Amino acid sequence: MTATPSVSSAIRAAMLTPEPTAKAFATRAVARDWAAGRLAFAFDCAMPDVPARPDRPELLAPNAMPKRGRGGSERGRTALLHALAHIEFVAIDLALDAAGRFGGERGPQFVSDWLGVAADEAMHFALLARRLRTLGSFYGAMPAHDGLWEAATETAHDVAARLAIVPMVLEARGLDVTPVTIERFEAAGDHRSARILQRIFDDEIRHVRFGTSHFVALCEERGESPPAMWKTLVRRHFRGAVKPPFNDSARAMAGLSYDFLAGVA
Repeated sequence: MTATPSVSSAIRAAMLTPEPTAKAFATRAVARDWAAGRLAFAFDCAMPDVPARPDRPELLAPNAMPKRGRGGSERGRTALLHALAHIEFVAIDLALDAAGRFGGERGPQFVSDWLGVAADEAMHFALLARRLRTLGSFYGAMPAHDGLWEAATETAHDVAARLAIVPMVLEARGLDVTPVTIERFEAAGDHRSARILQRIFDDEIRHVRFGTSHFVALCEERGESPPAMWKTLVRRHFRGAVKPPFNDSARAMAGLSYDFLAGVA
């Protein structure tokens, strides 16, 4: 009788898939197999320190990235879509790593939530990659930011730190800036891209809510105030500033009350 493969081995295999489309398909397959009970709740292999990456795009340090403008021209909008596609591509591995690295200690629901997030990010990437092709470009045609995985490395030791930084800072920032980006695409007449970004925005509210709810539950277990703990972890692990403008309504929908931001911005 063949043993049921572990969820950690399936996650690791997806993270070590370099080709973008193959990674997206592998990720969605892991999420489906987990939901269908075809993967065991077992953590018998470690997550990679760095996931596999394709040869392209060329990865640059943040301060070496070329300026892409504000999306007024078609070229600027294509560059922005490429940057967003890269963010979604890295987000696949961030969600997979959360499930595979911390799922054993946090339980099956944690795994389910973050594999669901990973599947969403894979779908977001596929939508953006397809849109780039219709615009005569492709994912990998331009350089991309090499700093996004730093958040995973910085928080690999502590699930509370991971939740505080990745969903509750990085993804929450997307809630602040995406509506303005959607407006720019609509104003330029690119309604198709705007619809894709609206779909991503709606999903990201749910992703941030997952992160916030798991973080609050963890703080309650540790007897800590969630806003106070969040601020401590952000000061310790986030290389940057949490600054306005904030999308208060979207953040509230995601469970990020003003208490989290009071005294930070």
